[in-house]
Amino acid sequence: MKMRKNKYLISPNINNNALTVNVRGIDQHNNPVDNKIIQERALTIFLNNQEIVTLMSIGDYPKYLSVGYLLNQNMLKLTDRIKSIEYDSDIGVIVVRTNRKTNYETILRKKITTSGCAQGTVFGDIYEEIQKRKIKSRLKISPKSIYEISKKINLTPSLYLEAGAVHGCVIVKNDRPIIYMEDVGRHNAVDKITGYMFLNKIKTSDKIFYTTGRLTSEMVIKTVKMSIPILISRSGFTSWGVDLAVKTNLTLIGRAKGKKYIVLSGMHRIKL
Repeated sequence: MKMRKNKYLISPNINNNALTVNVRGIDQHNNPVDNKIIQERALTIFLNNQEIVTLMSIGDYPKYLSVGYLLNQNMLKLTDRIKSIEYDSDIGVIVVRTNRKTNYETILRKKITTSGCAQGTVFGDIYEEIQKRKIKSRLKISPKSIYEISKKINLTPSLYLEAGAVHGCVIVKNDRPIIYMEDVGRHNAVDKITGYMFLNKIKTSDKIFYTTGRLTSEMVIKTVKMSIPILISRSGFTSWGVDLAVKTNLTLIGRAKGKKYIVLSGMHRIKL
């Protein structure tokens, strides 16, 4: 797979005019100003013949978002063969078709709304299942690498720098950011990463996950489900996120700004 000029396999397309809209307003001095703001669109996901969910998203990479969402909700299996993905941009509907027959009526009734921006959702017994998993990767990270990774990501052209109002999630390999996704909710951004890595058969156990959002239980769950051993954020922690990270042997690094950071789980992966 070829790397792009900015060294990312995939990253925010700040030149995609469909992702933003210009709105006229006034500033604090009552002067007219033009503002570039993020577009928000509904995407309804079907798995075979069953409607699963309607998400609010910025509208880029619907294929990766839908596949990643279904994987993270345990509705798509790693062993499933996807026959087709059909997207109708006019009505905002995407249909993922598999060889395996699926019916998730019972699971869809058991819904938990998470603390994610734009409200994330998890279905079924994912919280119970994830606590049984353990990250076994021997990957380590140095304090210098934590700083360098954050610096490289912050200098990357992004929709956040253009218009704000989005979260970013990044996959890092050997201290180099290689996959960068943004969306109005961090749960959408990580789902797009999950879908991209699955469809492109990218190994996960040697990667580091960076997010601009809070280190919540939902972020920990999705990181563990991808078998990624280290999760970094410039933001803070929630108690349930830390508890799940400890139980699953995930290294959790928060408040990573400048040369400062805090590790609340998986300290053995910090290479001093």
